[in-house]
Amino acid sequence: MASTLIVDQLQKTGGSTTALTLPTSNASANEFLQNDGAGALSWASAAAGFNSVQVMTSSPWTKPAGITKIIVEVQGAGGSGSSGNSAANCMGGAGGGYAKKFLDVSNTATATVVVGAGGTAVGVTNNPGVAGGYSSFTELSGSGGWAEVKGFGGAAGTTAGGTGSAGGAASGGDIEIAGGNGAYGGSGVKGGDSFMGNAGITVDSATGVAGTGYGAGGGAGRDNTSGTGADGTVVVWEYK
Repeated sequence: MASTLIVDQLQKTGGSTTALTLPTSNASANEFLQNDGAGALSWASAAAGFNSVQVMTSSPWTKPAGITKIIVEVQGAGGSGSSGNSAANCMGGAGGGYAKKFLDVSNTATATVVVGAGGTAVGVTNNPGVAGGYSSFTELSGSGGWAEVKGFGGAAGTTAGGTGSAGGAASGGDIEIAGGNGAYGGSGVKGGDSFMGNAGITVDSATGVAGTGYGAGGGAGRDNTSGTGADGTVVVWEYK
């Protein structure tokens, strides 16, 4: 017959070693016994490094159990191209800005998320495109000591020619990469690339090609409908 020993402390005989006080409850699966340095023992989860990833489509982000650090990638959306009846009136939409940030979320429970929408197509001729929406990741609760990570949307293609549409900027990141400018001037010109996507091009007498991936600008439509900008995204890499 097995014997049962019930104690609330352990201490070796002799010497001045501090008594070890045992936890009052049982451990959960995969927890280990840790010492606070003063003899109080408690159950804790082992550090596991990378744990999970979420590609956000709605708000809020809610911290999973045990997560203490994250890396967030924020990509703004791409603008759509213009629709023009001449080379001078064709301009691709610009790419959205990109930001990447390491964050300590030990004291943060949730964050607001905005995922920017790509600029919609326009047609048939001599219509400016639509700018891409911004994407962002912003602390909502707790006291993590950080604010907003943001990728701005790419500008719309216009029918004015000139210097091309401006790529979106970024803010709040450890790494910030502006979106590429949209080109102008007729068939074969591109919208602006983004860090996470490739821009569409302009095609004579055909619909402009849409941006692909995340955040890329759409091509202009020469005598036809323009290409749409690619939606942005927010990606959260989660670590224990």
